Amino acid sequence: MNQFSFEFDAPRSAEPSPTQPDPPSRAPTSEEMAKRLEQDPDFRVLRRLLPVADFGPAPTAAEVQRVLVLDTETTGLSHQADKIIELAMLLVQVDMATGLPCGPVELFEGFEDPGMPIPSVAREVTGISDDMVQGHRLDDSQVEAMVMRADLIVAHNAGFDRPFVEARFPCFAAKAWACSFADIDWKAAGAGSSKLSALAQDQGWFFEAHRAQVDCHALLLVLSKTVAKSTNTGLSQLFLAASLPRFKLRATGSPFESKDQLKSRGYRWDAEAKVWFCTVTDTERLDAELEWLKTEVYGRRSARVEIEALNSLVRYSARSGEVSQRGV
Repeated sequence: MNQFSFEFDAPRSAEPSPTQPDPPSRAPTSEEMAKRLEQDPDFRVLRRLLPVADFGPAPTAAEVQRVLVLDTETTGLSHQADKIIELAMLLVQVDMATGLPCGPVELFEGFEDPGMPIPSVAREVTGISDDMVQGHRLDDSQVEAMVMRADLIVAHNAGFDRPFVEARFPCFAAKAWACSFADIDWKAAGAGSSKLSALAQDQGWFFEAHRAQVDCHALLLVLSKTVAKSTNTGLSQLFLAASLPRFKLRATGSPFESKDQLKSRGYRWDAEAKVWFCTVTDTERLDAELEWLKTEVYGRRSARVEIEALNSLVRYSARSGEVSQRGV
């Protein structure tokens, strides 16, 4: 009898396939990480301020004015004894209906050799060395051509910059000026500081300060935004400020015992002229201040105070405005 044997292969267990690695995940970009952080109330994101070279065309038939934003770096604080070592200017059109800049931004920047070693304090603040300015001179014709096309000159500390540039370039004296530091009430707008770097941070930007060109770009962008608690841009507010009268009121002959009242009222002491003074922004406030002086300082006795009218052609300059006297 034939015998047959059969062999059956035991069923094989399925062999696991080699594990396929997950496709590598894409690392988030810096901007994606920034946007994610912005959604968390525990974080605040600052971006590097990027200069704008062109704000786009103005609306059809828009009324435009030209604003010139400038900044200087100098060897010191005295316009009489110190010199400009760097000047930067931006010239741009402003749509007067919206207060927004429009069109291309025209730039001027240059060094000037002060003819003396740059003091160590100025070198540390600005980063400008003697080698950087040696043999350089600002181009008078370029500066004048740019200034003459401006309707308003703006600086963030015009009381500092204006005397310096007027001493070097007389053409600046014929222009209206506004100060973005003093002519906008940043504190009332909720800003913690009026420093340009702080105002930029409020908008979410940071930049390396104390070089003229980047300071100008930062100021222009800050002023292009609406000022908090207002629908007007900083540029709009500065054009308005330049159009309004301003008066320096000197409390001549005020009694010595009134000094604390004057100081608490906001008056400042002019040590050279030996008089307390304040600045008021319109004729209504001037009349109210004169009445306060008459009642609270002079005790209703006859007195005459000095009033200096400061329009935007002399405001923040080293030149005097028209002086008159009023009885109180």
